[in-house]
Amino acid sequence: MKIRSLQKTETFVGKYSAFDILGPVMIGPSSSHTAGAARLGKIAGLIAGDNIVKVEFILHGSFARTYKGHGTDRALVAGILGMDPWNEDLRESIEIAKKKGLEVVFTEGDLGDAHPNTVKFVIKKKDGSITEVVGSSIGGGSIVISQVDGDDLEFSGEYTTIIVKHRDRPGMVSKVTSILSTNNYNIAFMKLFRSSKGKASTMVFEMDSEVSQKVISEIEALGDVISLRKISPVSEGV
Repeated sequence: MKIRSLQKTETFVGKYSAFDILGPVMIGPSSSHTAGAARLGKIAGLIAGDNIVKVEFILHGSFARTYKGHGTDRALVAGILGMDPWNEDLRESIEIAKKKGLEVVFTEGDLGDAHPNTVKFVIKKKDGSITEVVGSSIGGGSIVISQVDGDDLEFSGEYTTIIVKHRDRPGMVSKVTSILSTNNYNIAFMKLFRSSKGKASTMVFEMDSEVSQKVISEIEALGDVISLRKISPVSEGV
């Protein structure tokens, strides 16, 4: 059954409020545990890319306590498979994953001072590479990604997102923003993260529109860029 839930969001520091919101169209009883979980899985899958062969889901807090009863496990797997929260196949996602040869493992764990509805994805690909993503379902189907491959960051998945990891050098922010501005792209939100001065930093741009591969290549060609990811937005289905 598709339902539209009305509930209060949980308080979260950032651009999210604690006011009543109308939850997303979804399969399942809880926007946090199903719709948000499916969106988390879909974003994690987009970050990792194709040819995923195994995913370990490390569940924290209320996710760990109730994931089977609320269908969080099926929603997370559905997201990894690319399903939206309202997809009727969400209920059968674990069985579908098995048929596709995708191994899934659920582990209860303590992720520290994290939101109660938090999951860490450990994603293994066919070539043996590992991608790790940490994200939280914060209420009403909304999510926040807080870590990728050990790097702290923050984005919502609602916008085309560009993650630029670079050496911490003067002028890097202005170089990237100049490329975006010259090509008439508008930045909705921008955040800069670094662990210590002079080492690696991460810029996160949430954009108002899709960004062309030409522009992505221009940014990648800048000196001191270590890696770049572009992540497409995931619809809430509201």
